[in-house]
Formats: sequence, C-alpha cells, structure tokens
Amino acid sequence: MEKHVNVIASLQIGLSILRLIIVAVVFAILHFVGDFADDPEAEFVLSIIANIIIIVLLLLSLPGILAGIGLFKRKEWARILTLIISVLDLINFPIGTAVGVYSIWALSQTETTELFKTE
Repeated sequence: MEKHVNVIASLQIGLSILRLIIVAVVFAILHFVGDFADDPEAEFVLSIIANIIIIVLLLLSLPGILAGIGLFKRKEWARILTLIISVLDLINFPIGTAVGVYSIWALSQTETTELFKTE
C-alpha cells in the first residue's frame, strides 16, 4: 500500500498544479475579453466572474498540494485531508472521478491506516 500512497500523493500534487495553470489561463482570458469588450459593465462583470473562479480554484488547489506533501511524509492529517479532497474530486469527471475513487479506495484500506499510525 505504500506504493499506492506515493502514487496518490503525486496525483494530488499534479492535479493541483494543473488547477493552478487553469487558474492562470482563465484569469487571463476573462480579463483580456473584458478589455476587448468596449462595455464597462461587461468588463466589470467578467472581472467579478474571473475573481470568483480564481478564488474557488485556489481554494481547491492549495490543500491538494499540502495533502500531497503530507502524504509523502506519512502524516495522518494528510490522509484525512486527501479523503476530503477526493470526495470533492468525484465531481470532476473523468480524471477527477478516477483519481477520487482510487484515492478513497487506497486510503481507506486497513493496511494504509496502519501505515500512517506507525510513522
């Protein structure tokens, strides 16, 4: 199960970095579109939408990076945080769903919980 935990940690960090890249792209696109629209109201609305999307994706990305690092260090709080993140990832079909199911399965095994209690 140790190999599964390492894979899950890598997947959590990788998906979180991918979300951060998406944050940057969405932010740039929405702000540039707002600049090209010669309507101040459209620019204002797109700016608000961009900021909301950025905040939500950042709130989902940063805990994933922390959980991945904690999993590598075999911290119990990281296992619990990863389980919570994995439940939220089930919504992100298809990749998030696959990673979420795999993470929930691997981290809820008795062998895995013993691995975190011993270290």
